[in-house]
Amino acid sequence: MIVMNDINLTFAPQTVREKKALVDLGLQINEGDFITVIGSNGAGKSTLLNTISGEYIPDSGSIFIDDQDVTLLPAQSRAAVVARVFQDPLAGSCGELTIAENLALAAYRGSSRGLRRALNVQDKLTYRAMLQGLNLGLEERLDTSMSALSGGQRQAISLLMATLSPLKILLLDEHTSALDPKTAAFIMDLTQQLITEKKLTALMVTHSLQQALNFGNRTIMMHAGGIIYDIKGEARKELTLEKIMQLFSDNIDSDRMVLC
Repeated sequence: MIVMNDINLTFAPQTVREKKALVDLGLQINEGDFITVIGSNGAGKSTLLNTISGEYIPDSGSIFIDDQDVTLLPAQSRAAVVARVFQDPLAGSCGELTIAENLALAAYRGSSRGLRRALNVQDKLTYRAMLQGLNLGLEERLDTSMSALSGGQRQAISLLMATLSPLKILLLDEHTSALDPKTAAFIMDLTQQLITEKKLTALMVTHSLQQALNFGNRTIMMHAGGIIYDIKGEARKELTLEKIMQLFSDNIDSDRMVLC
């Protein structure tokens, strides 16, 4: 379980560029939740993920992961339990390293083991079997550098990397928005498969209302740094595009949202 209590975060405080990014935000993420996060630009969606991952340290409030207070821990100290896939396919991996090397680094995320020890024969066999399941032919390209891959291929491997070792939460930051519709659909199917098979807890930011409705068991809507709706259970099952657009029109500039 992940609990965020009264989180406040202000960018550039006491300057002309001051912005309250998160305001008295409270959120409980239960084990096994797959939460989709929606809201207009500037609502605080990516900031929420950055605060959970430790990229941002809140000005006040607390964050607990399984009863451990991680509020002041930086990202590297949370790496063993928090994994993330970014919007940019180039951001989640190292382009100069091979596919095998990237997977090896991910396998020992949060540990002090070196790359030389990680790249053994058995691990390469494991990586080959994992990649074969993607049906992209990448199992024959373990020694290919990540920079030589397409955006969709790289994002698929980034997903595998994020879920390769045990974790408490998977953070997905608009991870299909830079892809064409066909590739985005493939990545979302892979996302659902990995979350289901590994019984993961996940938080996914998306600008696509259709994605927000089609995936997950819970949807939160953010505005001005806070959560204004937390929809789950029967209410979530009954949610339609029309209903969610009405919620936006009541609270937010709905023209900034994507229906596809």
